[in-house]
Amino acid sequence: MVFVAQPSVVFNRDAWLDSLRAAYAASEIGLIAQALDLAVASESFAQALGTANVLAGLRMDHQTVAAALAAHAPLENEQQRMALKEQLGPDVARLVEGVSRMGQLHRAGMDVTLDEGKKTPVNQAESLRKMLLAMAEDVRVVLIVLADQVQLLRGWVKSDAPARKRAAHEAQEIFAPLANRLGIWQIKWELEDVALRILEPALYKKMAKLLDQRRVDREDYLTQVIAQLRGELAQAGVQGEVSGRPKHIYSIWRKMKLKHLDFDQVYDVRAVRVLVNDLKDCYTVLGIVHGLWQPIPGEFDDYISHPKANDYRSLHTAVIGPEGRALEVQIRTFEMHQHAEFGVAAHWRYKEGAKASQGFDEKIAWLRQLLAWKDEVADAGEWVEQFKTELFQDRVYVLTPQGKVIDLPQGATPLDFAYALHSDLGHRCRGAKVNGSIVPLTYKLKNAQRIEILTTKQGQPSRDWLSPEYLATSRGRAKVRQWFNQQNFDEDLAQGRDILDRELHRLGVVGFNQDKLAAKFHVPRLEEFLAALGRGEITPNQTALAIQDLAELKPKEAVPVSAPKRERARAVKGDVIIEGVGSLQVSYGKCCKPVPPDPIVGYITQGRGVMLHRQDCGNVTRITDARRPRLLAASWNTGANVLHVVEIAVQAYDRQGLLRDISAALATEKVNVIGVKSETESGVADMRFTLEVRDLTQVSRVLLEIKKLNSVRLARRVG
Repeated sequence: MVFVAQPSVVFNRDAWLDSLRAAYAASEIGLIAQALDLAVASESFAQALGTANVLAGLRMDHQTVAAALAAHAPLENEQQRMALKEQLGPDVARLVEGVSRMGQLHRAGMDVTLDEGKKTPVNQAESLRKMLLAMAEDVRVVLIVLADQVQLLRGWVKSDAPARKRAAHEAQEIFAPLANRLGIWQIKWELEDVALRILEPALYKKMAKLLDQRRVDREDYLTQVIAQLRGELAQAGVQGEVSGRPKHIYSIWRKMKLKHLDFDQVYDVRAVRVLVNDLKDCYTVLGIVHGLWQPIPGEFDDYISHPKANDYRSLHTAVIGPEGRALEVQIRTFEMHQHAEFGVAAHWRYKEGAKASQGFDEKIAWLRQLLAWKDEVADAGEWVEQFKTELFQDRVYVLTPQGKVIDLPQGATPLDFAYALHSDLGHRCRGAKVNGSIVPLTYKLKNAQRIEILTTKQGQPSRDWLSPEYLATSRGRAKVRQWFNQQNFDEDLAQGRDILDRELHRLGVVGFNQDKLAAKFHVPRLEEFLAALGRGEITPNQTALAIQDLAELKPKEAVPVSAPKRERARAVKGDVIIEGVGSLQVSYGKCCKPVPPDPIVGYITQGRGVMLHRQDCGNVTRITDARRPRLLAASWNTGANVLHVVEIAVQAYDRQGLLRDISAALATEKVNVIGVKSETESGVADMRFTLEVRDLTQVSRVLLEIKKLNSVRLARRVG
């Protein structure tokens, strides 16, 4: 049966449905056919059909394909929506509703962030991607939206309409990164390539021409490589598939741009992929490849041991292949390849009514939350805290009247929204509108709502706002407390001045520079220091200790390290002599790792005996006056023959045999290596060696020998 769909699209319904029968059961084809009949009357039928084809190519389940078609059907009133639910079922209806909501959300978010010819601000683009995922109760909705964007860009390629550049920018800034986060590489690559073709047509044609000019030579070369590699695998008894890897113009162009390379210097222009059954075979194949051809230093990545954030796993290596040409080889299992090509889509292909596993549902939830985390967290403890507070706490994504996305914790109110935008807006807030309707300040915000704050010209916060009922965020409550603190500033200032005068009188200090006291507490102005003292944020005891230190007074409670009572005690612990102790346990500070002849000092800990530090160790120099009596004089026992642990750092350009040469230098100095850590990025290796040495002289000799090695940039002691 042939339909003429709008606008003037000739379409063979039966032939198209027949093309799906290899992938879908008869009952599933029936549901898709019903959705198809609804979409045929739509003016955007060609778009709907193309989107459905993309999803079928990703091996999505039949409900997703049906929803992609039905999402373009006329649904102008509640009666039509109810009819769709009765005809296609509640699951498809929910997906269609989700796609509609995504479209409204996308338009609202992009209206003011993407002016013609300009890129989306990075933070706003990331916020939009986060909201798209957060709003999708079913991740298949996001996949339909991504497939729809692919089909949309395909239609813009040969168009000269001004809107095509806007669509291409959206693809680059919003949708391709979102597809990458979900691991759907087929969609990611096509969005990137087509967007580049629209935005940089001359550059795209040049790159395509370079690839096409050498296509025959490249194909002949890869045929030779594939045949040789297949023979080696067969000889080793490894079952697998070897094929050439398709090239994507955007990825080649991006690599040339980031690494400042010419086209001839891009390793993966010539590339093959090896697929095997088992994990162990991946590393067997890697050994075969490196045995056949010489690896290129710094061009090996093990994404199996260290998967990417989107769970991409594979081995990547570059070698000098036949005829001295650079060649990239990717090695992975068939299962890894399925995930790499289709990402989360691969797991939504239901068979015989099978449901997605609970484990995968948890993975999707993790992927959503991952978007809210920064790519680099300097402190591991900070990451753990973020894990505790964010992973199990839902977020709410709302819009300003101008369409900017604001990220808030679940339970946030209009007041939280106001303080997230600006402190003054929060202080002057007297009401709020949500989607045009006035709501109380205690109203709990929901995803994708548009918030408008109602203010007065001269307003101030209420103390009631400090209740979580009004403010769910600590940021908002802190702003309110700060406002009230400022209002009581004069009273706190007078109170603080009285406290300071009392402490100065008690210590008998006159002519004291009080500005230095404020600086010691890292407060820029004396008045702010006095107000903090009056509020109790700085205690009188802390103030007294600081005055004693600045005025170089001897603290009354301090006991000198060399007090006669302690001088009578003297302990020899291995290679260390400690004044003032008897039989306490002795250990070395891991922060500074003292080694003879470093000047050292002992510190009496609670429950761990005496801890030895270098005298210039930061932990020692920051000890407060109240704890200084715990310090003990210490020195090295030169007659002892004890090994000490020290750590050194080496940075070098990665090359073959680098670790072997460093190990040889260490062996020459007869140094025992008890730990090694190494990371390589962009061709530079950062290594940490934990050594056992007799003294610093031996450490100096080791560092000198390592610095002499070829490609070593830096060698130093850590700590």
